[in-house]
Amino acid sequence: MDQPSRPAAAVGVDQSSRPAAAVGVERARRRRPTIREVARLAGVSHQTVSRYLRLDSTVNEAIQQRIGQAIAQLDYRPNLVARAMRNRRTGRLALLLPPGTAISSLEVLAGATAVAHEAGYAVEVVTLDGPAATRADRVRELADSGFFEAIVSFTPLPADATRTDTGTPVVVSPHYDENMRGIGELADASAIEELIVGLADRGHRRFLHLAGDYAHTSARCRRDVFLATIDRLGLEPAGVADCGWRTDPARQAVLDLPADRPATAVIAANDILAVAAMSGAVRRGWSVPGDLSVTGWDDNPVAAAMTPALTTVRVDHDLLGRHAVTTLLATLTGTAAPERGRPVTTVKWRESTGPAPAR
Repeated sequence: MDQPSRPAAAVGVDQSSRPAAAVGVERARRRRPTIREVARLAGVSHQTVSRYLRLDSTVNEAIQQRIGQAIAQLDYRPNLVARAMRNRRTGRLALLLPPGTAISSLEVLAGATAVAHEAGYAVEVVTLDGPAATRADRVRELADSGFFEAIVSFTPLPADATRTDTGTPVVVSPHYDENMRGIGELADASAIEELIVGLADRGHRRFLHLAGDYAHTSARCRRDVFLATIDRLGLEPAGVADCGWRTDPARQAVLDLPADRPATAVIAANDILAVAAMSGAVRRGWSVPGDLSVTGWDDNPVAAAMTPALTTVRVDHDLLGRHAVTTLLATLTGTAAPERGRPVTTVKWRESTGPAPAR
């Protein structure tokens, strides 16, 4: 077993020659420092330190600087449980997500965190996994811990999970299922209709849909809106290719289009499938958009940089995160949450779409 470190004095260091403040800092670091030690090092009362931690504007700037330096030197961390017991204020919010690696979740969290920080809150991201009962127990545990003033969940919760002993607000803003697949507004496919209507206005009549993985609600919704819109407008479907987010079936679907009556427009369920469709068109000797117009979904960062630049649908994940925390903060203050003000999806018309070819 490793032996504990020996005190500095035992290896020949003269403690008496060191500045008192330095000795105090070293001693404090051997255990968790207290608010009184911060006060002593800063040369103020512990009540003043407490006011500083509550962001009290009556603490003058010079004293704020001294307390801040003392906190940094001692690596002081407030006891959140004790603070919560005193005034139910911890300055912390919990953001709950299911396990997974959806890139969009990073943008949702960025928006949520920005609003929280603007309001003076720190945030902690907590992953919820397991069956519904286990997730509900975990939420109640977090709510009753005293660590958080409020909780926002980006995944659905059982109804009883939001009823907590402490009354800690729990707001559910369901954007992901238990497997981190988009649901709710993230699965809204209404922009597909806008794409088809816009292309029909340019003379297109025969459309092919490259569908994603139907385990995703978003893939099913985009297929369904495609079919419903084609039917409503009296257009001609060239089929639905079930690609499952894979490029090879998407490319092959374009290669398999009949030469005598090919589609003139492809509505792809995401940008990756759209790029595969453009690859298939090039292999057939077709130009995009001269012979085939192609649209995607996601507005991947490379979409605007391609040649031709890809027409696609941008999803404002940052906006979803911001609105969720804004709603949570409104719940805390007992006020009405403001309207979001703009849609989550926006069609970005670019060079990969144009008039239907004359055939």
